[in-house]
Amino acid sequence: MEILWFLIAVGLLVAALAPVIRRRRDALRLVPPQHPDAADPENYGFVRQEQLDVRVPGPDQDLMDALGHVQRTGQWQAASQLLAGTPREGERRWQRVQAFAGAAALELVRTPGTGAAWLKAWRLEAPKDAGGAQVHAELLVQQAWRNSGGVGSDDHRIILEEARTACGEAALLAPGDPVPYIVELAVARGLGYSEAEFDALWAKVLDRAPEHMGAHLAALHYWCEKWHGSREKADAFAHAAAARAPQGSLLAALPLFAVYEHLPEITTVQSFYRSAVVTRAVEGALYAVHSARPDDPMLAHVRHLLVFFLVHGERWAEAMEQLRHVDGCVGALPWSHQSDPAEAYAVFRALAVAGYEANGGTPATLRGYPG
Repeated sequence: MEILWFLIAVGLLVAALAPVIRRRRDALRLVPPQHPDAADPENYGFVRQEQLDVRVPGPDQDLMDALGHVQRTGQWQAASQLLAGTPREGERRWQRVQAFAGAAALELVRTPGTGAAWLKAWRLEAPKDAGGAQVHAELLVQQAWRNSGGVGSDDHRIILEEARTACGEAALLAPGDPVPYIVELAVARGLGYSEAEFDALWAKVLDRAPEHMGAHLAALHYWCEKWHGSREKADAFAHAAAARAPQGSLLAALPLFAVYEHLPEITTVQSFYRSAVVTRAVEGALYAVHSARPDDPMLAHVRHLLVFFLVHGERWAEAMEQLRHVDGCVGALPWSHQSDPAEAYAVFRALAVAGYEANGGTPATLRGYPG
């Protein structure tokens, strides 16, 4: 019976991917990398799969330097100094808090007894350090979602309750900083805050960072059908944020994330990715990307999701343009939802390259090609 279910699953997967790997006229042939007809992503200067960085969505050398120093020496001061020098108003601080917490979480999984000793020392030696308190709160959230025995379990709720307390303590240390409240958005989703409770929390975020893209993505999860809302509520939340977004804001891309969160588990109809709903969301995201600041920390998040939709929609040249900007770092949706983010990204990248070349594209015709 298990073999039968496996064969059914393989058949459905093939049916889902077949339209994606179609040429304009003839079907794209998937061939081994050594085959003379194989499209090679390395010809475009793309990073080899084993060298892709799954920790972050885009490059942040200051973060990598600080994180490397902390993990190498066990001294937390570099992390504290980096967060202290990161403005609380923008997206960068939130991303760096997530990265430090994620690194600590992975250490605890690998070495449960001794992992993340630097974070323990940070909290013990500098209990009033706002950065350390925020990283600790985010660590608890990540532990609850990753390693607590499953959503809804007693362990899951206990850790989230502890995280809620940690968020409150972190908020007291930095009253104007939105990060503790953004961390609590994930707590609210896991503990099932009522809509009134969630709205009250969301108001605190908006008071401090009304245009924070990361906060809006965290809030969007709450309003999704699989959590405490519906497809309609999530769509309304995303479109309202996009409508009030100022020029240059990536909030115009939020409806695309709402579409992604409500994708059918198996999509066998290629026309879905060319439907009016998807096309409008993709165009909104492309507009947001083109008008955003080049140094916007959330830009890579939007580009990664665009790669997913553009490849599915067989918009090869546009997919390649996004890949040109993000290749190298893959710590973002949709890849981070997979057990092997680098492999998931590499598959879509290979499809984009193959489709691009099947329609006459070459490394020389790709704008910004380093060669």
